[in-house]
Amino acid sequence: MTGTHRRMHLAVHLPATATGRGPLDFAALERLARTAERGLFDYLVVGPDAAPGSQQPHPGGVPYAAHEPMAVLSALAAVTERIGLVAGAAPGAHEPFELARALATLDHLSGGRAAWHLVGPGGPGDGHTAEFVGTARELWDSWTPDGRPRTFDHRGRHFTVSGEFTVPRTPQGHPVVMHALGPDDAAGCGSALTTADVLCPAHRTAEDDRTCADAAPRSTAHVRTPDGLLVMARAVCVLGTTDAEARDHARVAGVDDNDAAGPPAFVGTPDTVAAALAEHVARGAADGFVLVPQPPFDLLDTLEVFVSEVVPLLQERGAFRTEYAGRTLRGHLGLPEPEWRG
Repeated sequence: MTGTHRRMHLAVHLPATATGRGPLDFAALERLARTAERGLFDYLVVGPDAAPGSQQPHPGGVPYAAHEPMAVLSALAAVTERIGLVAGAAPGAHEPFELARALATLDHLSGGRAAWHLVGPGGPGDGHTAEFVGTARELWDSWTPDGRPRTFDHRGRHFTVSGEFTVPRTPQGHPVVMHALGPDDAAGCGSALTTADVLCPAHRTAEDDRTCADAAPRSTAHVRTPDGLLVMARAVCVLGTTDAEARDHARVAGVDDNDAAGPPAFVGTPDTVAAALAEHVARGAADGFVLVPQPPFDLLDTLEVFVSEVVPLLQERGAFRTEYAGRTLRGHLGLPEPEWRG
């Protein structure tokens, strides 16, 4: 049956090695990306975990994000067609010119599917972070929409950048900018709105996610339209053929014992999980979900089941798309192209 639920957005956070340990396994990464694209996911994330201070090490102490995200995503751009490609990167590890150029290049290579998932210490309201993002946006705007470069000169408190940006304006105007929010950042949602297109809270409860979702339309009034910013909540999905079996799986994975910084868990049969996800979005707690790996479960197996069994149920409810409407990530997310600020 169909319903009148708001359409949700879906994404997945890929471990940069695909398995979380050992050498880079591109074949597995390609399968994960193609599976997510088959499921009509909005985007996939490669890089550090979605929230500052919340990265989960793989059993054995090997972190998920072991390889350079932009290189991995550039390779994935060649074997996918529609799904968005999101690089996790901390401003403290880069310079604005270098990261802006890499993201703009990825946007061109992918035909408008690139995004930056901003992670690391400092938070979205930190002055260094805000100036970093603002400088990147100025660099992306330094080429005119008709393809003419202009000399760039930024002299701020934290950065001085001058010269000429080497990459023309991208298919999306700007790559999408996503702000990760740690468990203590809920009160600071408003400070991210001048720079973010998407907020990614890492809170355990629906009430915490709602705090960010409710803040977004109030705070964006002077920046962009109320629907011009999305809230994508991290989530763990544990599936079983029965609800009882899924609860057993969840106990094995320690999902019942998540700390306050852990993502909310949706546990049950595909029908139970689809209903819970749809309800979560329908009542405005979030606009969608970023599925995160949950050891010891294999992400590819989990994603295959989710795409094959949960996505069709969401589509039957009218809660999720049945086809991609456009080719860019901004198109998937319903975000407008940023106005050129010449």
